[in-house]
Amino acid sequence: MGEEDYYLELCERPVQFEKANPVNCVFFDEANKQVFAVRSGGATGVVVKGPDDRNPISFRMEDKGEVKCIKFSLENKILAVQRTSKTVDFSNFIPDSSQLEYTQECKTKNAHILGFCWTSSTEIVFITDQGIEFYQVLPEKRSLKLLKSQNINVNWYMYCPESAVILLSTTVLGNVLQPFYFRAGTMTKLPKFEIELPAAPKSTKLNFSERDIAMAIIYGQLYVLFLRHHSRTSNSTGAEVVLYHLPREGACKKMHILKLNRTGKFALNVVDNLVVVHHQDTETSVIFDIKLRGEFDGTVTFHHPVLPARSIQPYQIPVAGPAPVTSQSPVPCKLYSSSWIVFQPDIIISASQGYLWNLQVKLQPIVNLLPDKGRLMDFLLQRKECKMVILSVCSQMLSESDRATLPVLATVFDKLNHEYKKYLDAEQSYTMAVEAGPSRSSPLLKRPLRTQAVLDQSDMYTHVLSAFTEKKEMPHKFVIAVLMEYIRSLNQFQIAVQHYLHELVIKTLVQHNLFYMLHQFLQYHVLSDSKPLACLLLSLESFYPPAHQLSLDMLKRLSTANDEIVEVLLSKHQVLAALRFIRGIGGHDNISARKFLDAAKQTEDNMLFYTIFRFFEQRNQRLRGNPNFTPGEKQEPPQRSSYHNWPHPVLQQKWRIGVSEEPKQEALRGLDTRSIFRASQTAKDVQPVFLRGRRGTKGTPLAASSSF
Repeated sequence: MGEEDYYLELCERPVQFEKANPVNCVFFDEANKQVFAVRSGGATGVVVKGPDDRNPISFRMEDKGEVKCIKFSLENKILAVQRTSKTVDFSNFIPDSSQLEYTQECKTKNAHILGFCWTSSTEIVFITDQGIEFYQVLPEKRSLKLLKSQNINVNWYMYCPESAVILLSTTVLGNVLQPFYFRAGTMTKLPKFEIELPAAPKSTKLNFSERDIAMAIIYGQLYVLFLRHHSRTSNSTGAEVVLYHLPREGACKKMHILKLNRTGKFALNVVDNLVVVHHQDTETSVIFDIKLRGEFDGTVTFHHPVLPARSIQPYQIPVAGPAPVTSQSPVPCKLYSSSWIVFQPDIIISASQGYLWNLQVKLQPIVNLLPDKGRLMDFLLQRKECKMVILSVCSQMLSESDRATLPVLATVFDKLNHEYKKYLDAEQSYTMAVEAGPSRSSPLLKRPLRTQAVLDQSDMYTHVLSAFTEKKEMPHKFVIAVLMEYIRSLNQFQIAVQHYLHELVIKTLVQHNLFYMLHQFLQYHVLSDSKPLACLLLSLESFYPPAHQLSLDMLKRLSTANDEIVEVLLSKHQVLAALRFIRGIGGHDNISARKFLDAAKQTEDNMLFYTIFRFFEQRNQRLRGNPNFTPGEKQEPPQRSSYHNWPHPVLQQKWRIGVSEEPKQEALRGLDTRSIFRASQTAKDVQPVFLRGRRGTKGTPLAASSSF
């Protein structure tokens, strides 16, 4: 199999440590994820390495006997070492602090310490066979203070550092588990619960071990995972993993069952909220996702593997040594070795080889292994590094070879926009809460985290849709249908569609001369109004003349583009229409006369110019009591020598005798502003309605109905 067939791999840069041997003992700290290599009881050196530690910690300590357990506190400030079943020794690693050891003995008489767990940088828990003891370490006093203790018979224990919960196995069979939660100097006893053991002959011996139990955080919730084995001779189809949800408040409840359909030796990991089950006999692994739909029987949900069983991708161990020796080819690592030790959530350690790996999930190979695109998208949206993979899936679905149907694309778009909408709503709620200010009842505000599952419109436009529309081999009807399907999905989730998506639709329609469809999309508001979209329509006037009128209609509907409407009308030398529009919205008292006079002069229509000139004179008279213009606004009226060229004999006569009658304002009065945005009835008649005069003359209707 090629690399594209493996969906699990070991990390490229493992933590390498000295192999376990009779002289060197290896320990793992599940809280700090550190490996301790202790040589000769520490007398010849202790080396501590972790995945995030650039510089390993090295030190020596006096050999006082066999080391049973060794761990640093959080932040590596205090070292705790257990050498006997009664005491734990401590050493300070704080600068300018005494490094002399100090010892703490368990309080309970005749008790034996099974182990200990650091819950903070100065708090530690002793787990004995007779109970649990919670201490605060006082490094400056080189002593410990008992905070709380609980007497209970303990078979074994398990600790989940991510949730600060310790699980104790009690009773004879060991299947009654008692959890304790630790936080800020407090110990809380949670409700105990019982693990259902498989049907077997009655036994009075402990047949339930920590090897069959794991604790992990899955989708933000703490779960206890129980690997329930079934006898080969029974009628069962194999082993299964039972997930118990362990909340902070309330009783533990059985929620999910993962069907393995095989028997043998298993190990569990949790990677990226996926439960990974390793099977040693077949040297394969399977993954489960409890967020995916399963079979619900009214109590629990049954899940089957998301993908077929596959081995972890083969790993090559580089050969260490001098340069001539290291030129040799790497040695293949023995996967699923009996020397492998698995820790939660994603740790695999090979003590015999001296490696600590983090298990990782590869998403790209899963794309080809999960043919159901809807289920694939449900799976990918829950993963941390999913963005580019999802975008590649969308591009693949729009390729000629793997083209998906519109219903499938609609399902995928809806799933993507569902996550997008959730993020937008969370962001809006956060913004409103910040604007409202803090209150006593509201919790501490946290800005919503934008995960890679949030694919906004710019992501889809840049990586998928833009390139898709440029594919010449793709039928244009399918291209338009895909674009409209994505816009439909956005509208369904009440997400405002960005103008560049509408522009992409318009450009595609224009490229294929589908102007009738463009007209319908705009007429029925399939494409949302926006200034950029209106500007694009203006640029299409040479290809499709009605686009000019459609653009003006859109600007009018926006109600925030009055200046743009005036500029468009003036650029088309429709000065009178621009003035009517400004007057209709009540802005004629504040407009610049110079702009309109310049536009009227450019038309070389003297009657139009004089009409505009007299209009502004009257405005000046009304506002300032003087018809004169302010400096910078004045524009000289047409010269008298040109009046002989005017077509109206009444105007000629009145100009000769110097009559200064006020021009009538009928042409500017009583005009419904909405009429100027009435679309033409036919595509041939593209002259806008507002260019027609009240008396049916074209060009300058205001002059035709005015007298001087």
